[in-house]
Amino acid sequence: MLLTRSLLGVFEEDATAISNYMNQLYQAMHRIYDAQNELSAATHLTSKLLKEYEKQRFPLGGDDEVMSSTLQQFSKVIDELSSCHAVLSTQLADAMMFPITQFKERDLKEILTLKEVFQIASNDHDAAINRYSRLSKKRENDKVKYEVTEDVYTSRKKQHQTMMHYFCALNTLQYKKKIALLEPLLGYMQAQISFFKMGSENLNDQLEEFLTNIGTSVQNVRREMDNDVETMQQTIEDLEVASDPLYVPDPDPTKFPVNRNLTRKAGYLNARNKTGLVSSTWDRQFYFTQGGNLMSQARGDVAGGLAMDIDNCSVMAVDCEDRRYCFQITSFDGKKSSILQAESKKDHEEWICTINNISKQIYLSENPEEIAARVNQSALEAVTPSPSFQQRHESLRPAAQSRPLTARTSSSGSLGSESTNLAALSLDSLVAPDTPIQFDIISPVCEDQPGQAKAFGQGGRRTNPFGESGGGTKSETEDSILHQLFIVRFLGSMEVKSDDNPDVVYETMRQILAARAIHNIFRMTESHLLVTCDCLKLIDPQTQVTRLTFPLPSVVLYATHQENKRLFGFVLRTSGGRSESNLSSVCYIFESNNEGEKICDSVGLAKQIALHAELDRRASEKQKEIERVKEKQQKELSKQKQIEKDLEEQSRLIAASSRPNQASSEGQFVVLSSSQSEESDLGEEGKKRESEA
Repeated sequence: MLLTRSLLGVFEEDATAISNYMNQLYQAMHRIYDAQNELSAATHLTSKLLKEYEKQRFPLGGDDEVMSSTLQQFSKVIDELSSCHAVLSTQLADAMMFPITQFKERDLKEILTLKEVFQIASNDHDAAINRYSRLSKKRENDKVKYEVTEDVYTSRKKQHQTMMHYFCALNTLQYKKKIALLEPLLGYMQAQISFFKMGSENLNDQLEEFLTNIGTSVQNVRREMDNDVETMQQTIEDLEVASDPLYVPDPDPTKFPVNRNLTRKAGYLNARNKTGLVSSTWDRQFYFTQGGNLMSQARGDVAGGLAMDIDNCSVMAVDCEDRRYCFQITSFDGKKSSILQAESKKDHEEWICTINNISKQIYLSENPEEIAARVNQSALEAVTPSPSFQQRHESLRPAAQSRPLTARTSSSGSLGSESTNLAALSLDSLVAPDTPIQFDIISPVCEDQPGQAKAFGQGGRRTNPFGESGGGTKSETEDSILHQLFIVRFLGSMEVKSDDNPDVVYETMRQILAARAIHNIFRMTESHLLVTCDCLKLIDPQTQVTRLTFPLPSVVLYATHQENKRLFGFVLRTSGGRSESNLSSVCYIFESNNEGEKICDSVGLAKQIALHAELDRRASEKQKEIERVKEKQQKELSKQKQIEKDLEEQSRLIAASSRPNQASSEGQFVVLSSSQSEESDLGEEGKKRESEA
């Protein structure tokens, strides 16, 4: 379309030059007709203008040597006759003034009229497109939408028909200008021949032969023009029939499929420009890609200007309050972003896929479309859809964990070996290669499996997010100091290599947003994120069932996007596989209602509170241990005193019993009772312990 506009400017410039030149020629011939006494001067001026034809720089057909030589011959003959009689008014009126006047009054005015009609049709089309672009997405009215669509259809059809007739008139002008130049001159010369019959010595046979040849050439040009006009009229009719489906602003995607392997695209887009804190305007401009740059060109500009560097950028579909088919492009450093609106759903998806392919630098390869198709297929295989319960159950078996991913590894390996440019397309070193992206939250049923419950805690139980107990069961987070609830939407998660650098979160955001844009995954699961001192919980807003539980000590890293504060993520360190020592890190990405920093601050506050609580708990346990030691020592001391007291008591009993019952010289013994013997045994044992002490 832009090339057509530029070519139209060239034709209009040529028509202006022809009009200026024919006006001069008309004035010169009119002088011949008006005054006989100025016939010589007017003829001389005509001859001079014919000589200057070869100096004219017409944008189209300015280097016609045959036409230049013919006009040069005419200029010589006219210059010889410039001093002749001027009694040719009637013959000049019929043979010279009529054809040039008809060309000036009919053909040139037709060009001007068609130009004005085309401009009006173009303005009506622009106005209809602007009204169509302003259709509200939320307050969609079928009647208004039908009227606006019908207006776009009518204005676009009218512009197309007017444009084709206008172009046909411009092409025909190239023939008519030759006729308008040659016929008056031919008539003039024939009038001169008739007038100067008596002076036939001045008009030889060679000149008559020349004029005959010129007349034959004019007839041939006229026949060629008629044939070309007939062909163009037939072409116009065929184009009107074939272009009828294209008049609809949003064509049927089944008839016009989306091409996701493009690395170059051009077309009109509406760009949003902020005019205040809340208000904004939309400007319609022509955008096209050039290498790794997005260029824009306003109507009337000679060349386009740089709009944004889209190498390593991120692109995603966004929801605008008053517009449809919008998408946002964010530069690689996050310092610049633009929101653009496409005209149709097909253009919307193709622009997103094209910019995403360019951001991966596929255009630098030898076969960009083929490589883009392979990369998109590889990304499609890497996406983990929401599986059924049976598939999830099979994926959680221990045997499945030990199976190597040979198919995916071989496909990615063959892709990387074909071109070095694909090395830039793979995931960054911060993200584990061949890692599927999870776009949906696993249901609580799967969390009860071994390995899942260990990582995320038990799920499937209704939870009151405000910490109130219900049904006689005490809530797990009831005793927690911190209770903060946020509305979040889950974007995706994937395994990462490192968990000590915020760049891991940024890279994961970029990969997940790019994958969503490639596969047109715009649906997001909304949940309530409950931040406590013990864990992070994702709660279903409808049923209040806990979908996932993330232990707070396992959350080792959390960050928000530098530019888009609605995006945030955290890295969870869990035990992977069957070995407890084999730890893996998974990064979860969410979108909030512009509360990313607030959520990260809440998580940081929760970890601080948990740290202080852990320190207090350890101090309390240490104090209790000291008290238990003191209590044990106190018990040992009281027990020792009791033993000493018992020994003293036994000693007194032994002394009292030995006085009346002492042994005789004949070998008699003192017999003690069983109770006294036991006490004596205890006394001896106590003495032994006392001596050991």
